[in-house]
Amino acid sequence: MAGEQRPPTRWKGKHGEMTGPDWKKSKDARKQALKQLKELKLLKKLDKQRAEQQKTIEEQMKKKELKGRLYTISVALPGSVLDNAQSPEFRTYLAGQIARACTVFSVDEIVVFDEQGEDAKTVEGEFGGIGRKGHANVQLARILQYLECPQYLRKCFFPKHRDLDFAGVLNPLDSPHHLRIDDDAEYREGVVVDRPSKPGKGSFVNSGLRKEVQIDKQLQAGLRVTVRLHKMENPESKVLKGSVIAPDVPRMESGLYWGYTVRLASCLSSVFTECPFEDGYDLTIGTSERGSDIDSTILPTFRHMLIVFGGLQGLEASVDADPNLNLTDPCVLFHHYLNTCPGQGSRIIRTEEAILITLSILRPKIDKALKS
Repeated sequence: MAGEQRPPTRWKGKHGEMTGPDWKKSKDARKQALKQLKELKLLKKLDKQRAEQQKTIEEQMKKKELKGRLYTISVALPGSVLDNAQSPEFRTYLAGQIARACTVFSVDEIVVFDEQGEDAKTVEGEFGGIGRKGHANVQLARILQYLECPQYLRKCFFPKHRDLDFAGVLNPLDSPHHLRIDDDAEYREGVVVDRPSKPGKGSFVNSGLRKEVQIDKQLQAGLRVTVRLHKMENPESKVLKGSVIAPDVPRMESGLYWGYTVRLASCLSSVFTECPFEDGYDLTIGTSERGSDIDSTILPTFRHMLIVFGGLQGLEASVDADPNLNLTDPCVLFHHYLNTCPGQGSRIIRTEEAILITLSILRPKIDKALKS
């Protein structure tokens, strides 16, 4: 019929395949489908790779978090414990035993308080002999600071002083920040030296290495700083490069014990009220033979723990002498008031012994509290 449109012709080729316009469409559709399938497989592969990469990153972050230590442990004791020593040599050695005990158990802060209520908040002054009020606190604090300081910095910060006449009897702390000249470490303690630097460049620091370290800030000479060393790109360089960091960064980022700070308090109450942490101590423990049995004690999770030891007459004497406290029972001051050595065989446990005993028995309880 004239003008009638006929449908497209279909025919089979030599081998029976579909030919003509429909064959072309079918072939194009098949190519498109294969292309989409390949793209889909590629997307799935990429998604899988991204998921694996994210999982690896998360695992690395978890490891990094677990590696650091976010909590702190503080110990407070009266300086009068030195009055229990029979000679200046023993007095110095006793202070060294306290420093060693705190270092072994990674104590971050040592507070020396005056159980007589004297106002002694600095380490300035001369040691006037055994029995003089106030001087025992100053001497104990000075010896603790001396021992904590890396050996290569002591000449800068500790000039000759009578309190340190018998420093030769002190055992070294050998803590992680007491590094030798050839030790390879990411962090170091140093002192800013009086050496001019170019405008826009940082100060130079003596960190106990053969080369000085140029830091990223301009600071006053004589200041003690914690430095993170950069990787040395040019071994022929006359100086190393580094940046100044907060002293608690090695502990929080790498889990390293980086020594302790020393604080003087004029009385027992000042130990709490002058806490350097913003939210204070969230777990406080007092130690006394009149306290509860430590074996049945379960510690809660904490950020900043404080453990307080009494002097020769116990914490009760410190409470009585404190003008700011109107208490009869010292247990009111603490979350836990504990007897850390029940059934003791000696009438008196010396403070340096009590520190070792208490920190030893608390260590597994601290680990359990933080894991929970």
